[in-house]
Amino acid sequence: MVRFRAFKATDDEASCLKFIEGHRKVLEIFGITMITSAKHEWVNHNNTYVILVESLEDGRALGGARIQIADEDLALPIETAIGKLDVNIYRQLEYRKPLTGELCGLWNSKEIAGFGVGSIFLIRAAVALAHSLNLTSLFALCAPATVRGGKKTGFDINIELGNNGQFYYPKLDLIATAVIIDNLRTLEKADPDVKELVFDLINNPVQVRHEKSPKGDIVITYELQIPKMVSQ
Repeated sequence: MVRFRAFKATDDEASCLKFIEGHRKVLEIFGITMITSAKHEWVNHNNTYVILVESLEDGRALGGARIQIADEDLALPIETAIGKLDVNIYRQLEYRKPLTGELCGLWNSKEIAGFGVGSIFLIRAAVALAHSLNLTSLFALCAPATVRGGKKTGFDINIELGNNGQFYYPKLDLIATAVIIDNLRTLEKADPDVKELVFDLINNPVQVRHEKSPKGDIVITYELQIPKMVSQ
């Protein structure tokens, strides 16, 4: 069994460090040592929220993702990653602020992938969290393996950026695709079954679900409610 636990970055430094170390190890497997979403300034950023995937047996970090809300204090990773390649990213962000942000830093270990819990479950949980944070749009920069799962969850390829949304990033032999959800409140472009699952997480952020995956069923404990969010 695994747990998807959400928290505000500035509320839990120890869990942030678990996230960082797990992300670093996964990136090193692919020979990636420099990537904007792996920088650590977000740990002290008041508008960053984290989902950490943990083993319920021993607490090991198995995966994670972040929602970083756009503000004037810290640039979004997508700004730093592609801003020099396409300045249109700044224009797109400016007219969507302050109710926009980025799904970034998504990673999962080989172990959790072996359980059948890949990026698709993290994308769904992160979109539910972004909705609960009252965002109306959400940017992301996807590796090829996550584009399909993103589209099922309501992301569109951001064809106004790069070469129809694509960039050589973070290395010249790797392609990243810029995607965006511009209807986060309704998720009208998500697959109907995925939309239903996401809104169930929005309405019931603390729950245990028996999820179906290509490797069979798995039990996931979701703890997506952030205590300080209740008073917002």
